[in-house]
Amino acid sequence: MGHSDICRDPTTRWRIEVGECVPCPKSPGHKTTTNCGYGDDGARHEVTFLPCQSNTFNDGSRYDCQPCSPCQSGERVVSKCTPTNNTKCEKPRSRTTEGPAPKPTTSASVFSNIPTTKEGSSLANKATPHQEPPTSPWVVPLVSLLSITAIIVLISAVMIYRKRKRGQHTEPSCCRRSSLTSPGFSSLYTSADNELESILSPNILSAPLQTVLDNLDVLEELVILLDPESRGIKNTKHLASHCSFPSTWITYTYSMKDSKSPLKAVLEGVTSRHPDWTVEHLAKLLKLIERNDAIFVLSKLRMNVQ
Repeated sequence: MGHSDICRDPTTRWRIEVGECVPCPKSPGHKTTTNCGYGDDGARHEVTFLPCQSNTFNDGSRYDCQPCSPCQSGERVVSKCTPTNNTKCEKPRSRTTEGPAPKPTTSASVFSNIPTTKEGSSLANKATPHQEPPTSPWVVPLVSLLSITAIIVLISAVMIYRKRKRGQHTEPSCCRRSSLTSPGFSSLYTSADNELESILSPNILSAPLQTVLDNLDVLEELVILLDPESRGIKNTKHLASHCSFPSTWITYTYSMKDSKSPLKAVLEGVTSRHPDWTVEHLAKLLKLIERNDAIFVLSKLRMNVQ
Protein backbone atom coordinates (compact mmCIF):
# COMPACT_ATOMS: atom_id res chain seq x y z
CA MET A 1 0.00 0.00 0.00
CA GLY A 2 1.38 3.40 -0.99
CA HIS A 3 1.71 6.54 1.06
CA SER A 4 0.02 8.72 -1.57
CA ASP A 5 -3.65 8.78 -2.54
CA ILE A 6 -2.93 11.12 -5.47
CA CYS A 7 0.06 9.43 -7.12
CA ARG A 8 -0.93 5.92 -8.18
CA ASP A 9 2.53 5.17 -9.54
CA PRO A 10 4.56 3.96 -6.52
CA THR A 11 7.75 5.32 -8.13
CA THR A 12 6.47 8.92 -7.87
CA ARG A 13 5.57 11.29 -5.02
CA TRP A 14 3.27 14.30 -4.70
CA ARG A 15 5.13 17.64 -4.59
CA ILE A 16 2.94 20.34 -3.12
CA GLU A 17 5.07 23.22 -4.41
CA VAL A 18 4.69 22.14 -8.07
CA GLY A 19 1.26 20.51 -7.74
CA GLU A 20 2.08 17.27 -9.54
CA CYS A 21 3.54 13.79 -9.13
CA VAL A 22 7.30 13.75 -9.69
CA PRO A 23 9.58 10.70 -10.13
CA CYS A 24 11.42 9.33 -7.12
CA PRO A 25 15.24 9.30 -7.23
CA LYS A 26 17.24 6.11 -7.82
CA SER A 27 20.29 5.02 -5.84
CA PRO A 28 22.83 2.29 -6.75
CA GLY A 29 22.82 -0.50 -4.18
CA HIS A 30 19.42 0.56 -2.79
CA LYS A 31 15.70 0.05 -3.32
CA THR A 32 13.47 3.13 -3.56
CA THR A 33 10.55 2.93 -1.13
CA THR A 34 6.93 3.44 -2.18
CA ASN A 35 6.19 7.08 -3.12
CA CYS A 36 9.77 7.93 -1.99
CA GLY A 37 8.51 7.45 1.60
CA TYR A 38 6.39 10.68 1.50
CA GLY A 39 2.68 11.29 1.91
CA ASP A 40 0.54 13.82 0.06
CA ASP A 41 0.97 16.36 2.88
CA GLY A 42 4.76 16.31 2.50
CA ALA A 43 5.31 14.30 5.70
CA ARG A 44 7.87 11.50 5.56
CA HIS A 45 6.57 8.06 6.54
CA GLU A 46 9.79 6.11 5.92
CA VAL A 47 13.26 6.61 4.50
CA THR A 48 13.56 7.06 0.74
CA PHE A 49 16.10 4.26 0.17
CA LEU A 50 16.56 0.79 1.66
CA PRO A 51 19.77 -1.23 1.12
CA CYS A 52 19.55 -4.16 -1.31
CA GLN A 53 19.15 -7.50 0.45
CA SER A 54 21.63 -10.36 0.13
CA ASN A 55 21.97 -11.83 -3.40
CA THR A 56 20.28 -8.80 -4.98
CA PHE A 57 21.69 -5.72 -6.71
CA ASN A 58 20.75 -2.37 -8.25
CA ASP A 59 23.18 -0.59 -10.59
CA GLY A 60 21.18 2.65 -10.28
CA SER A 61 19.02 2.09 -13.37
CA ARG A 62 16.03 0.66 -11.49
CA TYR A 63 13.89 1.43 -8.48
CA ASP A 64 13.95 -2.18 -7.15
CA CYS A 65 16.83 -4.53 -6.42
CA GLN A 66 17.18 -7.42 -8.89
CA PRO A 67 18.22 -11.04 -8.06
CA CYS A 68 21.86 -11.80 -8.78
CA SER A 69 22.38 -14.00 -11.87
CA PRO A 70 24.25 -17.30 -11.41
CA CYS A 71 26.93 -18.39 -13.87
CA GLN A 72 25.94 -21.14 -16.32
CA SER A 73 27.51 -24.58 -16.29
CA GLY A 74 31.06 -24.43 -17.61
CA GLU A 75 31.40 -20.68 -17.00
CA ARG A 76 33.74 -19.19 -14.43
CA VAL A 77 32.99 -16.27 -12.11
CA VAL A 78 34.96 -13.17 -13.10
CA SER A 79 33.49 -11.01 -10.30
CA LYS A 80 30.92 -11.83 -7.64
CA CYS A 81 27.58 -10.09 -7.33
CA THR A 82 27.66 -6.89 -5.24
CA PRO A 83 24.83 -4.54 -4.15
CA THR A 84 25.64 -2.34 -7.19
CA ASN A 85 26.73 -4.88 -9.84
CA ASN A 86 25.46 -8.21 -11.13
CA THR A 87 27.59 -11.35 -11.31
CA LYS A 88 30.06 -11.33 -14.20
CA CYS A 89 30.76 -14.66 -15.88
CA GLU A 90 33.16 -15.76 -18.61
CA LYS A 91 33.03 -18.72 -20.94
CA PRO A 92 36.24 -20.78 -21.25
CA ARG A 93 38.15 -20.15 -24.45
CA SER A 94 37.74 -23.02 -26.92
CA ARG A 95 40.79 -24.33 -28.71
CA THR A 96 40.39 -23.92 -32.45
CA THR A 97 41.89 -26.45 -34.82
CA GLU A 98 44.46 -24.79 -36.92
CA GLY A 99 46.24 -26.25 -39.90
CA PRO A 100 50.00 -26.59 -39.99
CA ALA A 101 51.77 -23.32 -40.38
CA PRO A 102 53.17 -22.80 -43.87
CA LYS A 103 56.81 -23.45 -44.14
CA PRO A 104 58.89 -20.33 -44.59
CA THR A 105 60.09 -19.81 -48.09
CA THR A 106 63.85 -19.83 -48.27
CA SER A 107 65.94 -17.92 -50.68
CA ALA A 108 66.95 -21.16 -52.30
CA SER A 109 63.37 -22.09 -53.09
CA VAL A 110 62.62 -18.60 -54.34
CA PHE A 111 65.46 -18.57 -56.77
CA SER A 112 65.10 -22.20 -57.77
CA ASN A 113 62.66 -21.28 -60.52
CA ILE A 114 64.66 -18.34 -61.79
CA PRO A 115 66.16 -19.17 -65.21
CA THR A 116 69.90 -19.29 -65.54
CA THR A 117 72.09 -17.71 -68.15
CA LYS A 118 74.14 -19.56 -70.72
CA GLU A 119 77.11 -19.37 -68.44
CA GLY A 120 75.09 -21.36 -65.90
CA SER A 121 74.95 -18.67 -63.28
CA SER A 122 71.63 -17.71 -61.78
CA LEU A 123 70.11 -14.33 -62.64
CA ALA A 124 69.45 -13.95 -58.96
CA ASN A 125 73.17 -13.90 -58.27
CA LYS A 126 73.60 -11.10 -60.77
CA ALA A 127 70.72 -8.96 -59.48
CA THR A 128 70.84 -9.59 -55.76
CA PRO A 129 69.49 -6.38 -54.12
CA HIS A 130 71.26 -4.68 -51.22
CA GLN A 131 69.82 -5.97 -47.92
CA GLU A 132 69.58 -3.84 -44.74
CA PRO A 133 71.11 -5.38 -41.63
CA PRO A 134 68.48 -6.88 -39.27
CA THR A 135 67.17 -4.68 -36.48
CA SER A 136 68.23 -5.66 -32.99
CA PRO A 137 65.34 -7.35 -31.08
CA TRP A 138 65.61 -4.97 -28.10
CA VAL A 139 65.28 -1.71 -30.04
CA VAL A 140 61.43 -1.72 -30.33
CA PRO A 141 60.77 -2.54 -26.63
CA LEU A 142 63.24 0.16 -25.59
CA VAL A 143 61.48 2.80 -27.71
CA SER A 144 58.09 1.76 -26.28
CA LEU A 145 59.41 1.93 -22.71
CA LEU A 146 60.83 5.42 -23.28
CA SER A 147 57.49 6.61 -24.74
CA ILE A 148 55.49 5.24 -21.77
CA THR A 149 57.92 6.83 -19.30
CA ALA A 150 57.59 10.22 -21.01
CA ILE A 151 53.75 9.99 -20.88
CA ILE A 152 53.79 9.10 -17.15
CA VAL A 153 56.11 12.02 -16.37
CA LEU A 154 53.86 14.41 -18.32
CA ILE A 155 50.70 13.21 -16.55
CA SER A 156 52.39 13.51 -13.14
CA ALA A 157 53.48 17.06 -13.89
CA VAL A 158 49.93 18.05 -14.92
CA MET A 159 48.44 16.51 -11.74
CA ILE A 160 50.95 18.29 -9.50
CA TYR A 161 50.23 21.61 -11.26
CA ARG A 162 46.45 21.22 -10.83
CA LYS A 163 46.85 20.24 -7.18
CA ARG A 164 48.92 23.34 -6.49
CA LYS A 165 46.38 25.52 -8.29
CA ARG A 166 43.56 24.11 -6.13
CA GLY A 167 45.67 24.66 -3.04
CA GLN A 168 45.92 28.37 -3.86
CA HIS A 169 42.13 28.72 -3.75
CA THR A 170 41.62 26.66 -0.61
CA GLU A 171 40.53 28.76 2.30
CA PRO A 172 43.10 28.54 5.11
CA SER A 173 41.87 27.21 8.39
CA CYS A 174 42.72 30.49 10.14
CA CYS A 175 40.27 32.38 7.91
CA ARG A 176 37.22 30.12 8.34
CA ARG A 177 34.03 31.63 9.69
CA SER A 178 34.05 31.62 13.45
CA SER A 179 31.10 31.13 15.78
CA LEU A 180 28.76 34.01 16.42
CA THR A 181 28.83 33.44 20.17
CA SER A 182 30.63 35.31 22.87
CA PRO A 183 34.45 35.09 23.08
CA GLY A 184 35.84 31.84 24.38
CA PHE A 185 33.16 29.59 22.90
CA SER A 186 34.09 26.97 20.34
CA SER A 187 33.64 27.38 16.57
CA LEU A 188 30.55 26.36 14.63
CA TYR A 189 32.67 23.57 13.22
CA THR A 190 33.52 22.03 16.58
CA SER A 191 34.05 18.27 16.38
CA ALA A 192 30.93 16.18 16.91
CA ASP A 193 32.82 14.20 19.54
CA ASN A 194 32.07 16.89 22.13
CA GLU A 195 29.32 15.60 24.38
CA LEU A 196 26.30 17.71 25.22
CA GLU A 197 26.90 17.02 28.90
CA SER A 198 30.06 19.13 28.72
CA ILE A 199 27.92 22.18 27.84
CA LEU A 200 24.51 21.53 29.41
CA SER A 201 23.76 20.19 32.88
CA PRO A 202 21.54 17.09 33.33
CA ASN A 203 18.78 19.30 34.78
CA ILE A 204 18.68 21.40 31.61
CA LEU A 205 18.79 18.39 29.29
CA SER A 206 15.84 16.74 31.07
CA ALA A 207 13.74 19.94 31.23
CA PRO A 208 10.61 20.06 28.99
CA LEU A 209 11.07 21.79 25.64
CA GLN A 210 8.36 24.24 26.70
CA THR A 211 10.98 25.70 29.07
CA VAL A 212 12.72 27.32 26.09
CA LEU A 213 9.48 29.03 25.02
CA ASP A 214 8.82 30.20 28.57
CA ASN A 215 12.25 31.80 28.99
CA LEU A 216 11.93 34.92 26.82
CA ASP A 217 15.57 35.96 27.18
CA VAL A 218 16.90 32.62 25.97
CA LEU A 219 14.26 32.44 23.22
CA GLU A 220 15.19 35.91 21.97
CA GLU A 221 18.90 35.00 21.76
CA LEU A 222 18.06 31.81 19.84
CA VAL A 223 15.87 33.77 17.43
CA ILE A 224 18.71 36.24 16.77
CA LEU A 225 21.12 33.35 16.07
CA LEU A 226 18.96 30.92 14.09
CA ASP A 227 16.36 32.91 12.13
CA PRO A 228 18.71 34.94 9.87
CA GLU A 229 19.68 33.36 6.54
CA SER A 230 23.47 33.56 6.36
CA ARG A 231 25.47 31.87 3.64
CA GLY A 232 27.29 28.77 4.88
CA ILE A 233 25.49 28.69 8.26
CA LYS A 234 22.52 26.42 8.91
CA ASN A 235 19.50 28.09 10.42
CA THR A 236 15.87 27.57 11.46
CA LYS A 237 15.02 26.17 8.02
CA HIS A 238 17.41 23.26 8.54
CA LEU A 239 16.12 22.73 12.09
CA ALA A 240 12.52 22.60 10.81
CA SER A 241 13.50 20.14 8.10
CA HIS A 242 15.02 17.77 10.69
CA CYS A 243 11.74 18.07 12.62
CA SER A 244 9.90 16.73 9.51
CA PHE A 245 8.13 20.00 8.67
CA PRO A 246 7.33 20.17 4.90
CA SER A 247 9.20 22.67 2.77
CA THR A 248 5.98 24.51 1.90
CA TRP A 249 5.28 25.11 5.59
CA ILE A 250 8.83 26.36 6.15
CA THR A 251 8.59 28.74 3.19
CA TYR A 252 5.26 30.08 4.43
CA THR A 253 6.65 30.55 7.95
CA TYR A 254 9.57 32.60 6.64
CA SER A 255 7.19 34.69 4.54
CA MET A 256 5.47 35.70 7.82
CA LYS A 257 8.82 36.42 9.51
CA ASP A 258 7.97 40.09 10.10
CA SER A 259 5.00 39.20 12.30
CA LYS A 260 6.28 36.01 13.99
CA SER A 261 9.66 34.34 14.46
CA PRO A 262 10.04 31.15 12.38
CA LEU A 263 11.99 29.55 15.24
CA LYS A 264 9.17 30.24 17.70
CA ALA A 265 6.69 28.72 15.24
CA VAL A 266 8.88 25.61 14.91
CA LEU A 267 9.23 25.18 18.68
CA GLU A 268 5.49 25.64 19.19
CA GLY A 269 4.77 23.09 16.47
CA VAL A 270 7.21 20.57 17.95
CA THR A 271 5.87 20.91 21.51
CA SER A 272 2.36 20.43 20.11
CA ARG A 273 3.35 17.32 18.16
CA HIS A 274 5.71 15.91 20.78
CA PRO A 275 4.76 17.14 24.26
CA ASP A 276 7.22 14.66 25.76
CA TRP A 277 10.25 16.31 24.08
CA THR A 278 12.91 17.77 26.32
CA VAL A 279 15.66 20.34 25.88
CA GLU A 280 17.99 17.43 25.07
CA HIS A 281 16.02 16.71 21.87
CA LEU A 282 16.50 20.31 20.72
CA ALA A 283 20.19 20.28 21.71
CA LYS A 284 20.81 17.13 19.65
CA LEU A 285 19.19 18.74 16.59
CA LEU A 286 21.28 21.87 17.06
CA LYS A 287 24.38 19.70 17.30
CA LEU A 288 23.30 17.92 14.09
CA ILE A 289 23.19 21.23 12.17
CA GLU A 290 26.50 22.34 13.74
CA ARG A 291 25.04 25.19 15.81
CA ASN A 292 27.00 24.83 19.05
CA ASP A 293 26.56 28.55 19.57
CA ALA A 294 22.82 27.97 20.05
CA ILE A 295 23.55 25.07 22.42
CA PHE A 296 25.64 27.46 24.48
CA VAL A 297 22.64 29.78 24.77
CA LEU A 298 20.59 26.86 26.13
CA SER A 299 23.05 26.65 29.02
CA LYS A 300 21.58 29.91 30.33
CA LEU A 301 18.39 28.01 31.20
CA ARG A 302 20.12 26.86 34.37
CA MET A 303 18.94 30.06 36.05
CA ASN A 304 15.38 28.75 35.87
CA VAL A 305 15.95 25.00 35.97
CA GLN A 306 16.31 23.50 39.39
